[in-house]
Amino acid sequence: MTIIGIAGGTGSGKTTVVKKIVEALPPHHVAVVPLDSYYNDTTHMTEEERHQINFDHPDAFDWKLLHKQVVQLKKGERIEQPTYSYVKCNRLEETVTVEPKPVIIIEGIMTLVDRKLRNMMDLKIFVDTDSDERLIRNIQRDVTERGRTVEDVLNRYLEVLKPMHEQFIEPTKKYADIIIPQGGDNLRGIGIICKYIEGIV
Repeated sequence: MTIIGIAGGTGSGKTTVVKKIVEALPPHHVAVVPLDSYYNDTTHMTEEERHQINFDHPDAFDWKLLHKQVVQLKKGERIEQPTYSYVKCNRLEETVTVEPKPVIIIEGIMTLVDRKLRNMMDLKIFVDTDSDERLIRNIQRDVTERGRTVEDVLNRYLEVLKPMHEQFIEPTKKYADIIIPQGGDNLRGIGIICKYIEGIV
């Protein structure tokens, strides 16, 4: 089993890179584990308290559960992956069954932050995209999919996303085995990674 970590700022094109890798490998060869599914369970909090959480800080994630489930996958065991609602700012009751596959991709902004998780990975990738491009993608996504106003997105970017990116995400670039500039638009870079993965699985 090959464990691949894919990190990068929000809106960098990580999902596109993951999709291209999945498409390049044989059918049913890859399981994708999104880091976003492992935000902490906030059932004990009020709705107001949940909306105050900084979801772009490492403390927002349930690393312990993620470590445990990655170990289970490596042992050949299926897991019940949590699901998360951005609208409710909490986990949902439903879980997603993830079967162990030859390739496991862990994808998310903080994927390379946690040392214990990094040590489980066979390949670490950082998707690097210009900050202006990432901001535009964030506006498009959050307004369309998460019901936020442009003003909300811009304020959140300046107050939370940008400082958290600079403090926690950008520094993890040094842990990457491969850096993909221009994100999901770098088809040549993604193609090279796909060929490499095909050779090791």
